[in-house]
Amino acid sequence: MDELIKKINQFRDDRDWRQFHNPKDLAISISLEASELLENFQWKTSEEAKEKNQENIEQELADVLIYSLMLASDLDLDVEEIIEKKLELNDRKYPVEKSKGNSKKYNKL
Repeated sequence: MDELIKKINQFRDDRDWRQFHNPKDLAISISLEASELLENFQWKTSEEAKEKNQENIEQELADVLIYSLMLASDLDLDVEEIIEKKLELNDRKYPVEKSKGNSKKYNKL
C-alpha cells in the first residue's frame, strides 16, 4: 500500500498539483468521482452496467480510490489501520448471529 501511495503522490508532485489538493477539495473530489461512478449504473441492472460500462467503471473507481489515498496520505492516516479499526467497529455493530443475511441497519437488529 505504501508504494502505491508513493506512486500516486509522485505523479501529483511531478505536476505540482498538491497546491490544489487540500483535504476539503480532496473530499469533494471523492464525492464527485463517486457520483461519476454511479452514473454507470443509473437505469441499468448491475449486470447491464458491468457489461456496457466495465472500462469506465474501472476508471471512475480508480479515481475514487486515488483521491481517497491522497486524502489519507495528506492527513497522515494509515489506511490499513483505519480500515482495521472500522472493521472491528462494524463487527461489534453487526454481529454475525444478528446480521447474517439481514440488510437492516445495526440499530434495527
